[in-house]
Amino acid sequence: METIENRTYDEINVGDNASLTRTLTMKDIQLFAIMSGDVNPAHLDEDYARSSQFHEIIAHGMWSGSLISTVIGTQLPGPGTIYMKQDMTFLKPVGLGDLITVSVTVKEKLPKYRLKLDCVCTDQEGDTVISGEALVLAPKNKIKRNRTRLPAVELKEVESERYKQMVTMAEGMEPLRTCVVHPVDRNSLAGALEAADDKIITPILIGPKAKIQAVAKDSHFEIDYIEIIDAPHSDAAAETAVEYIKRGQAEALMKGKLSTSELMQKVLSKEKGLRTGRQMSHVFALDAPSYHKPLFLTDAAINIRPNLAAKKDIIQNAIDLVYTLTGRSPKVAILSAVETVEEKIPSTLDATALCKMAERGQIVGGILDGPLAMDNAISREAAQSKGILSQVAGDADILVAPDIESGNMLFKQMRFLSGIEGAGIVMGARVPIILTSRAGGPKTRKASCAMALLYQRRKDTVELNQVSHENSETISGSEHRFLDH
Repeated sequence: METIENRTYDEINVGDNASLTRTLTMKDIQLFAIMSGDVNPAHLDEDYARSSQFHEIIAHGMWSGSLISTVIGTQLPGPGTIYMKQDMTFLKPVGLGDLITVSVTVKEKLPKYRLKLDCVCTDQEGDTVISGEALVLAPKNKIKRNRTRLPAVELKEVESERYKQMVTMAEGMEPLRTCVVHPVDRNSLAGALEAADDKIITPILIGPKAKIQAVAKDSHFEIDYIEIIDAPHSDAAAETAVEYIKRGQAEALMKGKLSTSELMQKVLSKEKGLRTGRQMSHVFALDAPSYHKPLFLTDAAINIRPNLAAKKDIIQNAIDLVYTLTGRSPKVAILSAVETVEEKIPSTLDATALCKMAERGQIVGGILDGPLAMDNAISREAAQSKGILSQVAGDADILVAPDIESGNMLFKQMRFLSGIEGAGIVMGARVPIILTSRAGGPKTRKASCAMALLYQRRKDTVELNQVSHENSETISGSEHRFLDH
């Protein structure tokens, strides 16, 4: 392990020097802002920074100053040094990509183990960024220690860039007239109102009017301009919402504070529901920043133990959604515990049959492969290590879970251990059903609304019979064109 060693007062001579060089990145600025609480827009807001006197994002002045402390505390004099005084003059801003060299030089040795140090920070052009002088108490005794290894830091955006892109894509479209079912808590009401503010949906709030108004009042939400349909309880609210859809008075459903089963019971009713010829299923659009592209998961919410026919529809629903959103033929990984066909693991047999169904044109528009274990589906390295030659492995767009237990556990593990959120809608009904986890926040609900709007407005105009050129050669799995259906 690399060591860190000081120079004692007796070892130091006037003129001794130490330095380090760092390149400023956006991550440096963000970490410094998190640590210090300094969220000055000159450092973090690109639009504001363009209009400032520097016309670009600049570092906090003390970011460069902290590097002086780094040299003093780790090199000259190093461990055991006590800071007594530091003055600095800031001469030039530091911008993203600037290469900063920090140099500390012993200017004077004073009695009682004190040192005066000249401190200079220069950029890649040789211009002085900071000049100053430090007074320190140098160590008396020799210290040599293993250098501490710092943990890796991963920054997660407060709002997913992929979700923001989805909301941006929905701009200019006619808002989706949406029945929001039983929005009697802050989360569900806030999600609907944020989507309404961004003109993604025109909400119709259905539920106990007094409760909805009380939540709005407590949360300081303005809802006087929004239509509210009074329903005594969640069951009645779900029934009323479905009836609104059937009468053509709304274009989508949005789940509020009620269970998925309670809402879907009304949607799935053979006499009064919103059935089509397709099995209904849920699709999560995952906010997975460490993955190299948008990733979708199905079905983690609706079908408990789907048979082969149901899985066929689950996959087709997901393909239709992803194709409509992205305009390209998605790669579908059918998940199991292993990547080989095993008679004792039924999901591997289903995966094999589904791939063959795609070859025969019973599933269209996507490239299927399976069975694939989770690691092989999302990691090229894991697939290569097992000798898997596949156009899907390591590059999946859609993950298909074997059943609701595995799908639901996979999503919740992602959410609570990895911080991955999931915007979600139900496909296969007469209209999209905006259905997120009850623990999901307003941003996730807004992204779900945007996904529903994009699908509803594009589904009749997108060229479903076109398969993207990048998928024109199949290495493994199946590739077929969208058909009108």
